[in-house]
Amino acid sequence: MAKRLGKGLEALIPEDASKSKEKVVKIKLSDMAPNPFQPRKRFDEEKMEELVSSIQEQGVIQPILVRPRGNKYEIVAGERRWRAAQELNLGEVPAIVRSDINDANSLEISIIENVQREELNPIEEANAYRELIDRFEYTLDKVGKMMGKDKTTISNSLRLLALSEKIRAFVVDGNISAGHAKALLSITSENKRQKAADTVVKKGLSVRETEQIARKLFDPQKKVRGKSKDPEILRIEEDLRHKLGTKVNIHQGKKRGRIEIQYFSNQDLQRLLGIILPEA
Repeated sequence: MAKRLGKGLEALIPEDASKSKEKVVKIKLSDMAPNPFQPRKRFDEEKMEELVSSIQEQGVIQPILVRPRGNKYEIVAGERRWRAAQELNLGEVPAIVRSDINDANSLEISIIENVQREELNPIEEANAYRELIDRFEYTLDKVGKMMGKDKTTISNSLRLLALSEKIRAFVVDGNISAGHAKALLSITSENKRQKAADTVVKKGLSVRETEQIARKLFDPQKKVRGKSKDPEILRIEEDLRHKLGTKVNIHQGKKRGRIEIQYFSNQDLQRLLGIILPEA
């Protein structure tokens, strides 16, 4: 999949300027401005230092992709190269100017570039998908096709935004992974979820251990009409809660029953539908 994205990106931002079919021009660094749709909010200092050293030795080999904005240019892809060139006080850099890129395209390209190069943390990636959906009215299916992923994967990424600011910060800082975060989402109590997250970070627990904590917090001793639930029904409930990331109750009668799935907003409903009806 990375190859597919990479091929599409290379058509816009060739790795070697000498092989580019696009016209490569020299543009002053002072005439360029960062992309307001840049999904990456943090730039790794160590990787930036490596890039600065590389450019110092070899120059800017891969041109920066820009689009005209008044009498200046807005960076569509290549902000790290622009920042590194600034540190080296380079006067100008090679660039490809594209006038046919709109705001939505700019965000698309930025997301693809960053995801391909693994530059986004899971929260930045989820926020970028959310902006495409909320600001540019993309559907889950359209975002999925753009990224070469099924819409359930996109939906699961968006679920991370339902976490508290503190837990999202754990993900951004690398204290927990997206896998940990998704396991924590199955805990419907915000207070219990936060306590569990604190425990995971403090003890350095694995994703599997986090999943075990989440299952325990569902109170397997819950009773219905004064009787304990069938252990198999409890197991199924727990599996569904973990899969859907929300509260699920199974009410079993002698011959029939019902399954209750809770949602907390229209967006949460759409998320659940994306999981239950992935082809809809």
